[in-house]
Amino acid sequence: MAVDDAVLDDLAIRLQRTRWPDDVGAGWADGTDVAYLRELVGYWRDRFDWRAAEQRLNRLPQFRAGIDGVGVHFVHERGRGPDPLPLVLTHGWPSTFAEPGALVPMLTDPARFGADPADSFDVVVPSLPGFGFSDRPRGPGTARRLPRLWVRLMSEVLGYRRFAAHGTDIGAFVTNRLALEHPEHVVGVHVGHWAEPDVDTAELTGQERRFVEARVRNAEAEGGYAHVQRTRPQSLAFGLTDSPAGLAGWIVEKWRSWGDCAGDVERRFTKDDLLTTVMIYWVTGTIASSVRLYKEWALASRPHPACPVPPVPPGAGESAPLPAGRRIEPPARLALFLPGGDPPPVSWIERAYARPQVAVMPRGGHFPAMEEPQLLVEDIRAFFRPLRH
Repeated sequence: MAVDDAVLDDLAIRLQRTRWPDDVGAGWADGTDVAYLRELVGYWRDRFDWRAAEQRLNRLPQFRAGIDGVGVHFVHERGRGPDPLPLVLTHGWPSTFAEPGALVPMLTDPARFGADPADSFDVVVPSLPGFGFSDRPRGPGTARRLPRLWVRLMSEVLGYRRFAAHGTDIGAFVTNRLALEHPEHVVGVHVGHWAEPDVDTAELTGQERRFVEARVRNAEAEGGYAHVQRTRPQSLAFGLTDSPAGLAGWIVEKWRSWGDCAGDVERRFTKDDLLTTVMIYWVTGTIASSVRLYKEWALASRPHPACPVPPVPPGAGESAPLPAGRRIEPPARLALFLPGGDPPPVSWIERAYARPQVAVMPRGGHFPAMEEPQLLVEDIRAFFRPLRH
């Protein structure tokens, strides 16, 4: 990975000429805080070193493979242990391969971190199509192809007949679908978000009904971004593709809102962390193709089971229930990082999974690979330990 100098020169000009909106003193209440973004853009313009970030990322062994006509970028690091278990890690939005990529050393070489070498993994971290250095899809339909793409990457390209899978956010939706559609390839799944069960509203328990009502309230408070990305991704894409400050404002607000940071985004993420993520979207021009995935899956469009949605693939998360009468059969662990939130009722989870384990993690938010890497890695190791043979 080596970004052309001309891309960085163009970025510098755009940052210098940023046009700023009015600041009515609302702080973060109306979205991204103008004062904070001015500070971040100033750091980006004057101090952030993309070449240093690029060098750090390039320590991960990266490859590309053509699968079903789609160029997929991925990290592949073999484990240093007696019998490493293949593990595919799938990121979400607004994330990139850099987030789960931070776990690679801990998962591949546990002895280096004082853990048991028998817990080593062969780690694969793909970039979702439309994100980062994977190809941008040229038409609709990529979402429903993702489980098959991952199976072909793992089995045909890399030679792993069976493997473990972990994902957060959209990556959890992909991982759940992978287990639903290709259980013969999946040892088990470790996810940060549950699959949505098919349920008649008349069948809801009192606890489930309260859970659904709380989700509706949360969708009103936090779901505006998803509604835009689901309904008008192209309209949004012009501004985010043309303005680096606009792109940073759209992404960084989510890292602050979803991270376990008590309103102080830099309590969990450094400016370099945030800007490395923003830069991967910027230098690849993939913000439009990344948000379009929300339209393909109608993501976050069904806060209540009674809400109608367009036809979408099964198991895609909150937007689409599993097929009637179907559950995810491979062993599954839901490691839920929910700062200030409540998990679904056990009955809700058991509608979707045949063999679930549920753990509400004591700290960490939407980006656990960067917020609580040790906690996440230990949980992954423990879950897959009895599934290795």
